[in-house]
Amino acid sequence: MGRFVVRRILQAIPVLIGVTFLIFYLVFALKGDPIQALAGEKRADPNVAAMLREQYHLNDPKIVQYWHYITGVFTGDLGTTYTGRPISEIVSERFPVTLKLALTAFGIEAVLGITAGIFAALKKGKFIDNLVLISTLVLISIPVFVLGSVLQLELGVKVGITPVAGIDDGWPNSYILPAFVLASTSMAYIARLTRASMMESIRADYVRTAIAKGLPRRRVIGIHTLRNSLIPVVTFLGMDLGALMGGAIITERLFNLPGIGGQLAKSVYLRERPVVVGLVTLLVLIYLVANLVVDLLYAVLDPRIRYE
Repeated sequence: MGRFVVRRILQAIPVLIGVTFLIFYLVFALKGDPIQALAGEKRADPNVAAMLREQYHLNDPKIVQYWHYITGVFTGDLGTTYTGRPISEIVSERFPVTLKLALTAFGIEAVLGITAGIFAALKKGKFIDNLVLISTLVLISIPVFVLGSVLQLELGVKVGITPVAGIDDGWPNSYILPAFVLASTSMAYIARLTRASMMESIRADYVRTAIAKGLPRRRVIGIHTLRNSLIPVVTFLGMDLGALMGGAIITERLFNLPGIGGQLAKSVYLRERPVVVGLVTLLVLIYLVANLVVDLLYAVLDPRIRYE
């Protein structure tokens, strides 16, 4: 197991370099002068502009600029903005908000999605199964910003059981509603995936053998059926954790949450290229860690899987 983890970490290094180089090149290839953007509508002072371009290596070739960036990443430095503020400060301020939102959404979609999928599979063709299929189809069909706006109006304004926006009430009050909106689409997919995987496992020979031996139904479902059924679900959840972190842009803007997503959208608009690259690099690292955790969970769910 230890050798497998080390090997996966070593494999992640070229992936990190390749992905960050692609992101760096695409972001810095965008049209527009970021130094002139700092001056707004006024013309930037030529001496100050030349000094800033030299300081941030903007006159160097792209590969040289990337070398300065990636060497800083491996030492824990995500760079600085064109105003001189370290990007690590922005991350330390905004990352906790996005992390709370993403983990809350992750918990909602995992618990509700898996539970709904299990009941739908066990009650195939009955009312609960049809209810899960219809409700998940509705959640998949409704755009996130529409669902968020409706829930804000109904639960926040009319009923008043949740805050409409902001994080003044702290966790969990300020995060439950936006987390549910963020998790809605993934929750529907997880419910359907769990249902399909459970129905396939129920028809397997080893499940019929367990039933024939007289094992309790709870043990057959919980041990023999559910564990194998969760392998594709865990794969989806691992990939979705990174998607929740990056996909929170619309939700954070809708609910006025000061997180990474809102900062990323703002930085793209203001052409703050170092901030965009630094935040996306952080999301790439989260993806890589999530994939490693998923691979390790395979051996826990299925004893036949071993990493030698």
